[in-house]
Order: sequence, then C-alpha cells, then structure tokens
Amino acid sequence: MAKVADVLKEKGKKVFTVDRNTTVLEAIKKMSDNNVSGLVVMDGREIAGIITERDYLRKVILQGKASNTTMVEEIMTDKVICATPDLSVEECMGMMVEKSCRHLPVMDDGSLVGVISILDLTRQLTKEQKTTIKYLQDYIHGRC
Repeated sequence: MAKVADVLKEKGKKVFTVDRNTTVLEAIKKMSDNNVSGLVVMDGREIAGIITERDYLRKVILQGKASNTTMVEEIMTDKVICATPDLSVEECMGMMVEKSCRHLPVMDDGSLVGVISILDLTRQLTKEQKTTIKYLQDYIHGRC
C-alpha cells in the first residue's frame, strides 16, 4: 500500500504558492506558466488557503468580476485539509472524495513539503493495480 511519501518521491516536491494579496490574474498566470491547476495560498509561512481553476471559474468569471482587481484572498478556499507523508493513497483518496476537493497540501512537522492531486493518487493506484495484475497473470500461467 503506497503512502503519500511514495507519490511525492515520484512526482517531486515542487510546490507553487501565491500570497493572499496577489491578484487573481497573477495567480492564474502562475498556474498556466507552471501547468498546474491550483496554488497553495500562503500568509507568511502558514497556509491561508488554496486557489484553483475551479475557484476562478465559479467566483470570478461566472460572477463577472475582474481578474486584474480581484485578490486571491477573495476567492480562495480557506478551509484546507492537508495530508501527511505517512498517510496511505487510499486514505487520501477517501478524504478527497468526502470533502470534494482535488488537491491536498502535504505537511510534515509543520512545513509544507508538497501537494498531491486526485490525478497523482489515481496514477499511483493504477500503477499498483497493473503490478498486481502482472503478478496474478504470472501466477496463473505458472511463471512464478
């Protein structure tokens, strides 16, 4: 059973952040430049929230707000659930489904050490399932 630490080892620990007083336009540009769909919003060294493309669509575009004058703190999700490196992929998947979120910042000893997405977890589970299927096929065909 894979852990969050395994996912981070594979994908890397690069975290893209933004300050809560940044304009939404700057945040969206940073997401686009780095090919990510969310940014962790920081207030100093503390997590203040998370901003995603979904927040942008629902809270700026659909409400007719201006991207260049709306601040990240106005549209960010401020109740952020976090993972730790020792949580299993299955536990994180359950948390994300239960809370309807697609990104989990990963905290270790009070420090932000990564971000995992539902896509990262799905990739890990698919990889594990392929390995299991291969072992079962080898067993069935007497190749063990």
